[in-house]
Amino acid sequence: MKILAIEFSSTQRSAAVVDSRTGVPPVSDEGVVFSKTGETPVLLSEAVQTSGGHTLAFALIEDALRQAKMEREEIDCLAVGLGPGSYTGIRMAISIAQGWQLAKAVRLLGVSSVDVLALHAQLEGVRGQVHLVIDAQRKEFYLATYEITEAEVRETEPLRLASLAEVQARAQTGGCPAGPEVHEWFPEGRVLFPRASTLGRLAATKTNFVSGDKLEPIYLRPTRFVKAPPPRVLPTF
Repeated sequence: MKILAIEFSSTQRSAAVVDSRTGVPPVSDEGVVFSKTGETPVLLSEAVQTSGGHTLAFALIEDALRQAKMEREEIDCLAVGLGPGSYTGIRMAISIAQGWQLAKAVRLLGVSSVDVLALHAQLEGVRGQVHLVIDAQRKEFYLATYEITEAEVRETEPLRLASLAEVQARAQTGGCPAGPEVHEWFPEGRVLFPRASTLGRLAATKTNFVSGDKLEPIYLRPTRFVKAPPPRVLPTF
């Protein structure tokens, strides 16, 4: 299966093409994000927009396809990073996947960008307890904790919203803070971005395909709507 992975949840956007070999088993153990069993998917290409760049989304995708020497029609599955992170970037990635499925009956997968970060940490050689920290604005943070070994990546504390004081307290208990902008609050932390190549590798272990209308950003705050006041009636003279 040829997977096009698009990860736009941070300031470092990327697109990648991964060949999912047969023999890659889906992960089923509770809490396990990734386990080194079966064959390793083959990364065919990756196009990355570094922080501060202005590369357009479709330019990244076309670059990844060109590097892989593939046409759009050869893609079997689109994997999308669902965040949390850049709401605009995540919505853009979801819209691309939804439109692609309307044009061609491809499979779609939505994957937590925090899980992608955790697997990327493993690939970068990080081991032990890792606290993944993502800016949630409004003086809050997305926080999740993982235990990373050579053999697997396991979530030990699920994603939640936390204050800076809570994140600092968590970091003081041990473990490595990591994330896209972690140096702003933890100089000793590990700067990591969710990458499309890692997203594609993680997607190769999954079979929970969905229709486009089921792709939703991971956004932990409840949605609140404020009813607009009635229109003002101007007096007539």
